[in-house]
Amino acid sequence: NWTPRKVSVRLVDAQGANPPRIQIKSRGTTPMVFLTAPDQTGVDPLELDLPDDGSPLEFWVTGVFQSPSLNPDDSGFVIEHAATGVPLFEQLAMLRVRKNANSLTVDERDRFLDAMGALNAAGTGRFRDFRDIHVGGRPSREAHFDMGFLPWHRAYLLDLERELQAIDPAVALPYWLFTEASPNVFTTAFMGLPNAIGRLEFDTGHALEAWVTDGQLGIIRSMGFPPNVAPTGIRSEADTLALAATGGNQYRGFATMEGNPHGRAHTRFNGASFIRQIPQAARDPLFFMLHCNVDRLWAKWQWLNRLHDAANPQAFNPSLNGRIGHNLVDRMWPWNQVTGFPRPDTAPGGGLAAAPDTPAPGDEPQVMEMLDYQGILGSHPLGFDYEDVPFEFYPGPTPPVIW
Repeated sequence: NWTPRKVSVRLVDAQGANPPRIQIKSRGTTPMVFLTAPDQTGVDPLELDLPDDGSPLEFWVTGVFQSPSLNPDDSGFVIEHAATGVPLFEQLAMLRVRKNANSLTVDERDRFLDAMGALNAAGTGRFRDFRDIHVGGRPSREAHFDMGFLPWHRAYLLDLERELQAIDPAVALPYWLFTEASPNVFTTAFMGLPNAIGRLEFDTGHALEAWVTDGQLGIIRSMGFPPNVAPTGIRSEADTLALAATGGNQYRGFATMEGNPHGRAHTRFNGASFIRQIPQAARDPLFFMLHCNVDRLWAKWQWLNRLHDAANPQAFNPSLNGRIGHNLVDRMWPWNQVTGFPRPDTAPGGGLAAAPDTPAPGDEPQVMEMLDYQGILGSHPLGFDYEDVPFEFYPGPTPPVIW
């Protein structure tokens, strides 16, 4: 992805030999670039001298912004002896980012669908916990109608995505760009089309054909707009990114997007559609694509305003009424496994899923750990990026607020 990852290389058993100068260069069809520090400009190739005492030499690798992978292992790097060109090490990689669902390749689409279907396993799989997390009552108050709405859903998406990647490491959550027409999303080959009674129909053999939630086969979703037309009444991306409280807290102003565009995107569907109502919404896989776009908008707003630092009061403002789960230091339910008033009575699913390439955020994430998701300020990244939101390093103290 766009977040630089540190790599360490060292000379082994040099036995007094002159240490080689190495050349690190991209391999595969999807380019990478290399940095000597995360705040530097990436180059390809990069030449470095290995220390002769066997101590590790560090460098960083990252993708070329807006050139993500299309296939597993279509990227990576090779380390060569600079003078002879003899390869010393090769690493395969994939520059995996969250993409617009409408622009996915057939392979990307089907990998995502297959992983979702496997996670659901006709109602017997791990997905049951994700459905049971997003319900009405006290669980809803953990996730909605206060300042923790965005961080909570970022953790929720991350947990689901990591479970999908345990099934297929090439999968990243796609987002439904609900302010634009998505004719490739609303098809029987992808997210389904409703029949006369609002139940989705899919192509034969589709991974979601056997989708079961609450013991019920199928998904209810009635289109409130033509499949090849953008839904109306949703705040534009430009207007959403411009949200800020005049003369006050920027995050508090931006958080009003929970109503519009977020809420409006949910209610563009008709009747008994699962996705229209909080207690039922997570029964529809489209829910996660909708929220992926909500999270993308927050990520883009953070980047535009340089608001990733939990110490900056413009980046997050706690609950005005002190509601638990909506303050920076709060550990979020259900991952903290705390039950009993004021928390919900149950805590499905255990801790947040671990990732093989980052220790963050741990299995009991705090609200504050969701802000610097790329590790711009020195923390470990959470392991996801969006195709249109770059990594931009800024060192030192909290940057000036941009109004």
